[in-house]
Amino acid sequence: MGLQKFKDDFILFAEAGFIAINQSDEDAAVKMFKAAELLKPENSLPKIGLGYMHLCKLELKAAIKLFEEVIAKEPDNEMAKTFLGLTLALTPTDVTKGEKMLANTAKHVHDPMLKSLAETAIDFVHKFVKKGPTPTQGMK
Repeated sequence: MGLQKFKDDFILFAEAGFIAINQSDEDAAVKMFKAAELLKPENSLPKIGLGYMHLCKLELKAAIKLFEEVIAKEPDNEMAKTFLGLTLALTPTDVTKGEKMLANTAKHVHDPMLKSLAETAIDFVHKFVKKGPTPTQGMK
């Protein structure tokens, strides 16, 4: 029997991982995602969760790597694409690439929450990431 009796709890472990991230409990988040991964190794949600954790900590290279791994395996994974676009938009050398990815995601994604996230991220990029310093800030 072993792990089989917990297969139905996969989503609970994955969701608990996201909750732990939002409570800034990295140790618990990693443990929850690893438990979920043990139950369903073929499912990408734990990897996306770990990528999200790195994104929240602004460990952008680690987040990009995880999201790209998911997309390589599942080219149509809307969550991974949305998070990758956001992560790239926060990376100084890939802002435009991320912005394009977010715009594409906002147009084609089916999940209304991911669509809203992509649209909000584009707005954030325009207002804060791409905005240059004011004339007085540039003088400092």
